[in-house]
Amino acid sequence: MVQVTTTDRRGVLRAGAGLVAGGALAAGCSATGAAPHPAAPDAPPTGAPATPTAAARSAAPAPRAFPHQSAQITHGPRDRPRVALTFHGQGDPAIARALLTTAEEHGARLTVLAVGAWLDEHPELARRILDGGHDLGNHTQRHLDVNDMSESDARAEITGCADRLKRLTGSIGAWFRPSRAPTASPLVQRLARDAGYPHVLSYDVDSLDYTRPGAPAVVRNVMAAARAGSVVSLHFGYADTVAALPDVLAELDRRGLHAVTTTELLS
Repeated sequence: MVQVTTTDRRGVLRAGAGLVAGGALAAGCSATGAAPHPAAPDAPPTGAPATPTAAARSAAPAPRAFPHQSAQITHGPRDRPRVALTFHGQGDPAIARALLTTAEEHGARLTVLAVGAWLDEHPELARRILDGGHDLGNHTQRHLDVNDMSESDARAEITGCADRLKRLTGSIGAWFRPSRAPTASPLVQRLARDAGYPHVLSYDVDSLDYTRPGAPAVVRNVMAAARAGSVVSLHFGYADTVAALPDVLAELDRRGLHAVTTTELLS
């Protein structure tokens, strides 16, 4: 069993506790997950335009095709000591920034699959993610069960988030992940490809952090299944995840595994 260390624990637990007290929690990607975090009172309306400086910056990386990977990716090569920590991007921006900063302080890079409505509320976070050296991708516009939608509605969910990413960063994002499901239906997979995403990004390790099991359990869930090439599912919006991340990174390092972006994992 993985022993949870006290690495950075006091600071992150204090920060996490304060965020929980403020009700800053996001929805998980399970059909039984919590309801999405409501917009802050002063959040700009849905569809708010990007800031003028965003368009002036260089375009973010576009999706890439990886010829040796299937259309639906669950993990990377097993012969290299790398893992990808992927985050469903939604929830209180303070938690998002805390997770990004913690990763950067440990020399790790993340993959963030952002919800379009979240980007409408917090457009500055798109560039914050990219400026930290992380991957940024598409997690649908409203974080609904995209696999259960009609073709037209599912297309709108995918292209709606893609349009927001392009407006903010110059790219539709490096990756697409379906919302409320670990894998995409054949229809959603086709619609994602039509929108410009050669692959759908799934995962082989589920942290279950959206169930709020406590930081030690998040660490155990990740480390019980993570191995070379793993793609780990985590979430912004949960204080347990903030508290767990330093110990996850420390344990990965102890095992000789390095947290990299999904693009780096597959390159």
